[in-house]
Amino acid sequence: MNIPVVTVVIVNWNGKSLLKECLECLEHQTYRDFSIVVVDNGSLDGSVSWLKQQYPSVQVMALDKNYGFCLANNIALQKIDSEYVALLNNDAMAQKDWLGRLMAAMAENPAAGFATSKFLYYDQPETIDRAGDGYTRAGVATLRGRGENASWYDRTEWIFGACGGASIYRTRMLKEIGYFDPDFFLIHEDVDLSFRAQLRGYRCLYVHDAVVMHRASSTIRHDSPVSVYYGHRNLEWVYLKNMPAGLIKKTLIPHIIYVLVAFGFFLIRGQIRPFLRAKRDALKGWRRIIRQRQFIQNKKVVSDRYLWKLFEKELFLPRLRHRLRKRQERY
Repeated sequence: MNIPVVTVVIVNWNGKSLLKECLECLEHQTYRDFSIVVVDNGSLDGSVSWLKQQYPSVQVMALDKNYGFCLANNIALQKIDSEYVALLNNDAMAQKDWLGRLMAAMAENPAAGFATSKFLYYDQPETIDRAGDGYTRAGVATLRGRGENASWYDRTEWIFGACGGASIYRTRMLKEIGYFDPDFFLIHEDVDLSFRAQLRGYRCLYVHDAVVMHRASSTIRHDSPVSVYYGHRNLEWVYLKNMPAGLIKKTLIPHIIYVLVAFGFFLIRGQIRPFLRAKRDALKGWRRIIRQRQFIQNKKVVSDRYLWKLFEKELFLPRLRHRLRKRQERY
């Protein structure tokens, strides 16, 4: 049996209504040497039976409950032998040359351990959902380009990290640095993986012409209690695990300022409980985080200077204005 060059992994949870279009987009890819694995997180909407009936060529891993994005992906990743693995959300609709563009970029850039796509809003295709992930000098992840004109990010370039919703990874890199941290469950798990990859010398490429149309927040509503909790707990774990000691000295005060600004934001919004619970639980896991940190930092091969140049400046006020504007648009 021939092993395909790429395995596309899709994690699904009650997403049958999204899977049809997602899989149809994969059927029309110009690059053909790939297989598809759908990991189902205990869906109750008939996803598994529908997949087996409509897409018998797709390998389905049916789990008994919702294990979250991290562990569900890890279950698949541990069994993959292909040279590359592409992760794709069920709400990300790939244009026909998506996978081919990613593969070409990886072939042309051997220094790239992973590469990510241009996400456009499904219902606003002229607007960027994200153009990869950034990380700021306050120890906070950013969604590059969110809300900006799609034409502004029309250049393939080296960036900090990849969104796990539509990206490609060299399998040997994942075997070396480790898979997603299952304790994250969801949100920022891909930021953590990107940071660990960068520390080990694996660079990330943003591929501007590898495009997916994203039905944003189809599974988790923006700024819901679930999103606030996991986002702000895991934000601390990413920072504490991965930030080198020399850069903690430079980023700690801006990081504290960010947390205080976020505290005020969620206090005003009436969402302070999940925010405070997130910070409490982040600190409760300090023993595990310290153990992981020691292992990660001992494997670091890049300089602090390289990372510092990779990090973006933290712009507190524009970030806050953006969040407030998004809130107004929902009402």
